[in-house]
Amino acid sequence: MVPVEVIESGAGVPVVFVHGDVFDAAAAWQAQQSLADGHRLRLVNRRGFGQSTAVDGEDFAVDAADIAEVLGDGAHLVGHSYGGVVSLLAASIRPEAVFSLTVIEPPAFGLVRDQPPVAAFIDAVKELIATDPTPDEFLPKFIRIVGGDPGRLPSPLPPALVQAARVQLRGRWPWEAEIPLDLLAATVFPKLVVSGNHSRIFDAVCDVLEQRLPAARAVVPGAGHSVPLVGAAFNQHLTALWTRAESAPANQSKQ
Repeated sequence: MVPVEVIESGAGVPVVFVHGDVFDAAAAWQAQQSLADGHRLRLVNRRGFGQSTAVDGEDFAVDAADIAEVLGDGAHLVGHSYGGVVSLLAASIRPEAVFSLTVIEPPAFGLVRDQPPVAAFIDAVKELIATDPTPDEFLPKFIRIVGGDPGRLPSPLPPALVQAARVQLRGRWPWEAEIPLDLLAATVFPKLVVSGNHSRIFDAVCDVLEQRLPAARAVVPGAGHSVPLVGAAFNQHLTALWTRAESAPANQSKQ
């Protein structure tokens, strides 16, 4: 049994959704519930979130192995933020089980760490970690470094957000992930990279993925890094990709 909680709704071709940091599956994908009309949505809570196995810190490699198993006999795969890094890795583990792959602003900063804004971001996060902050102190400061508005966080932080911050703070950072671009480029399933037109560092990652996977590119502004919360304008890109994948011959790896 996979040690992660999977929240299911709808019927049809399965779609596995992988959330990022801070918010759990239900909160991260709340604007995608309408897609259950034509697909079987499988919202995965990564370890440390929801009712999944408790962990001290997140680990993209462990999460990727979990997601590879959740894919079952095959599914579309959608990952946001840290979940995007996880999804890239999971797709490389079991490409034969992926009908299509969508990643939304994955922080795979190892691909572009030589770019000054990315290097400055990594240094700023490392400096923050070095101060040994509590989870309550860490989360608003991290959001500010990313370019978000920490004032939007509830105060005091509810237990779920404190736990999410603890899992992030003590986990493996996504720039440590080695993304197997050549392996992914050798697969036939369609790929989509989505950005929110708000951040140079996320745009830099998305640019590389667009070129190297290769992948279609969509830009959906309006919610900053939380692109899925835009709703319909984002969802239409998902459904277009799924339709294209489902109308193509059976998905197989080129290898």
